[in-house]
Amino acid sequence: MIEDTTGRRSFITGVGAAVAAGAVGAGIAEAQTAPPGRFMASRHADDDWLDKVPGKHRILVDAVTPRGAGEAVLYANNLYATNKNAYALDDKDLAIVIVMRHFATPFAYNDAFWAKYGKPVGGMIEFKDPKTQQSPTTNLYNSPEYGLALPNLGNTIDAVTKRGAHIVICDLATHFISQQLAGTSGNADAIYKELAASALIPGSRFVSAGVVAVTRAQERGYSLIYAG
Repeated sequence: MIEDTTGRRSFITGVGAAVAAGAVGAGIAEAQTAPPGRFMASRHADDDWLDKVPGKHRILVDAVTPRGAGEAVLYANNLYATNKNAYALDDKDLAIVIVMRHFATPFAYNDAFWAKYGKPVGGMIEFKDPKTQQSPTTNLYNSPEYGLALPNLGNTIDAVTKRGAHIVICDLATHFISQQLAGTSGNADAIYKELAASALIPGSRFVSAGVVAVTRAQERGYSLIYAG
């Protein structure tokens, strides 16, 4: 007896086609599923100044230690020099922000501060004048006279700020320093007000906390260089 397989073949063929169609349909459905949206950080008006720093390239240098403060100045100088020599870019093409926070914070203060508070601050952050082996009485990173003895290699804060670098000061660390100085020099609030009014590097600005400025800048397209 010859078995009629025509119907069976038709059935199997139909099932295979249905499975294939189902697989294709699943693939289409999967392909049409929208991927999760890209994360976008919230914007805050207090951080809008970061977008107002002119430049084609945005760089933030995060200075954390006394040595890091000097390295930050060196890095800023190197960024200006190399972008000019290798890329024919002008200083104004670079948006460079240097954040002085933690134990780098005192180097955002001027010579008047160091003349008055250099001894206790030098002890606090464990930083000495390499020439005298004593606590500094001036902001040494504004002196070109130390050369290889300091990590800024003779480059100064004044020099890089004149080229366009912006100095940002940690307000949280400034309050901490004021509190520490109050132990030997008077009222913490009065010292803080003194620092805020007359002891800062010209053209610098406070931010609520240096760590916040570092993160906010990266959210706004700044590349990070750590100077710790």
